[in-house]
Amino acid sequence: MSMQPQRITLIARESTKPDVDWNYASCRSANVAFLGSVSALKFAVRSALLKDGLDIERVIVDRAGTAEDFLELLAAVPIELTGDLVMIRDDGTGFLSATGRGGDRRVYSLRASDVRFYLETQNLVTGRAVLALTA
Repeated sequence: MSMQPQRITLIARESTKPDVDWNYASCRSANVAFLGSVSALKFAVRSALLKDGLDIERVIVDRAGTAEDFLELLAAVPIELTGDLVMIRDDGTGFLSATGRGGDRRVYSLRASDVRFYLETQNLVTGRAVLALTA
């Protein structure tokens, strides 16, 4: 029986902001790693892909940077990363960068309900609480 490598999720979150209702039980069993900054996220992505040969399913920036930081992350990720890149902004809206049919990346603007739907369908949040955001 051959073991398939499990895909991983990397999440950069801002510790000074209210916590999203992350599904920590699911995250532990699903190879989810929480990081403290976008800079650490950039390093982890490159290391996981190029050095360790891991398969990254998604990268999430949870209110841990600016739109400029997200663009810099998009520009810095190796072409080998085919997983989603998601940015959650302070107001709950965000952006999703996904690989299209031809291998090119597309960037989509997300409403707060779209971000929440994405997190729920990936079983990353509990669904019990809605993030209370302040402007």
